[in-house]
Amino acid sequence: MPHALDLANLPDADVVALALEGREAAHRELIRRYERPVFSLVFRMVRDRELAEDLTQDSFIKVLSHLDRYRSEFKFSSWLFKIANNVAIDHLRRRQLDTVSMDGSPHATTPDAVMASAIELSDSSESALEEMEAKELGTAIEQAIARLRPEYRSCILLRHVEGRSYEEIATTLDLPLGTVKTYIHRARHELRRALEHTRE
Repeated sequence: MPHALDLANLPDADVVALALEGREAAHRELIRRYERPVFSLVFRMVRDRELAEDLTQDSFIKVLSHLDRYRSEFKFSSWLFKIANNVAIDHLRRRQLDTVSMDGSPHATTPDAVMASAIELSDSSESALEEMEAKELGTAIEQAIARLRPEYRSCILLRHVEGRSYEEIATTLDLPLGTVKTYIHRARHELRRALEHTRE
C-alpha cells in the first residue's frame, strides 16, 4: 500500500474508491475539489452566505455518507451537484426566497468571469439599448427570479450562472432533456413577462 498517494492528480472515481476504503485524506480531497462550486450553486439559489455554508455542509454530509450509492459510470460532479441542488430546493420549498442576484458568480475573480456568469435575459433580437435597460432593472429581475418555481430557478441558474449544458443539467437534476429545455424556456418567458410592466 503506498504511503503517500498524490490524490490531487487522481480521477474523481479513484478518489471516491479510496474514500470508500475509509481514507480521510480522500474525503478531504473530494471536499477540496468541490466545496467552492457547490457553495456557489447553493448560494445563487438561497442568496444567504451563512445559510449557503450550512446547506453546503449538509450536502457534503449526505454525499460522503452515501458514497456507496455513487455509480462510477456517471460523472461524480453531476451526482454531487444533483444532491446539493436537491438540498437547496428542499430548503426553498420550506422558505420563500427573497432575492437572487443577477450580477454574476460571487466567486468570479475577473470582470470577464463576472460577465460570463451573469444571467442574460435578453433576446438576441433586442437592441443594445434594450439590453442596457434590462441591466438597469436589477431589483425587478431579482424579484422575478425569486418568484420562479424552484425547479425553474434551478435550471436557469445551472444554465446561465454555472454555464452548464442542457445535457449536464438533465443529469444533475435527474430530468429528461426535453423537460430541462421546457423549464428553461418557460422560466425565460415568465421572467420576460414579469418585467414587461417595468419596462413600460
